[in-house]
Amino acid sequence: MTLQTVRKYLPGGAGQLHYREIGKDHGGAPLVCLHQSPKSSLEFESFMQAAGRSQHVIAFDYPGCGMSDCPPSEHIVTIPYYANVIANALDSLQIEQADLFGNHTGAMVAASLADTHPDRVGAIAMISAPILTDEETRDFEDYFVPVPLDLEGTRFLQSWTRVVKHAGPGMTLGMLARSFMQNTMAGDAYEWGHAAAFAWGGSFAETLSRLEHPILVLNPADDLEIYTTRAEQLLRNGTYLARPDWGHGLLDTQTADLSKIILSFLKTDASKMKV
Repeated sequence: MTLQTVRKYLPGGAGQLHYREIGKDHGGAPLVCLHQSPKSSLEFESFMQAAGRSQHVIAFDYPGCGMSDCPPSEHIVTIPYYANVIANALDSLQIEQADLFGNHTGAMVAASLADTHPDRVGAIAMISAPILTDEETRDFEDYFVPVPLDLEGTRFLQSWTRVVKHAGPGMTLGMLARSFMQNTMAGDAYEWGHAAAFAWGGSFAETLSRLEHPILVLNPADDLEIYTTRAEQLLRNGTYLARPDWGHGLLDTQTADLSKIILSFLKTDASKMKV
């Protein structure tokens, strides 16, 4: 039988903060999932249904993403801002400590949260941990410049083209459509998360290098693969796992194997984890 996530709201960020939850009756620290930009908690839906059979799992929509209210202006949106919103949400839910699972931008949010609230965070799992040079950051900033709306639908055509171009192995047309839909849900704020990630790029490397939490970095063959290889040498208490057979969409296409790896990591010391 397929488990269903429960969708809820709580006050936070710029207004109402939307989140998904499953497996609340399981003991132990919950696993908090942090999405990439400009997606939402929806990208963790399949993963939550698998992991939720034995683990309490929560996934939030950042302010301005998914079904959470949008901040009034872009300058508010930074990686530490996202991290602080999540910390406040944990307070509201009376969660003293949580494990974290961040995807792309979510890896940065996880690192920032662990750095500013070290006692609130247990273990950290990441899909991609891009360490970028200044030149590479500028290239990404140019690539993800917002596209104004027009009657020709240029913004939507460009988004769909990128979703199809970066499709990972096994992604179905339905999965691609869901990915595209999440991009459009953020409206004119759809690139705010990317901009926040690039602005925090230098701080990410510094933060990752000083974290003492158990960290698992999964590196699939996606557009951040070559940059994530640099993260391995920065880890103090970590495990680096390359998965060149995986790509974008792995939360849906590799759900069973991924949940097994993540749950094994949470239950075992990172340095002794076997996968």
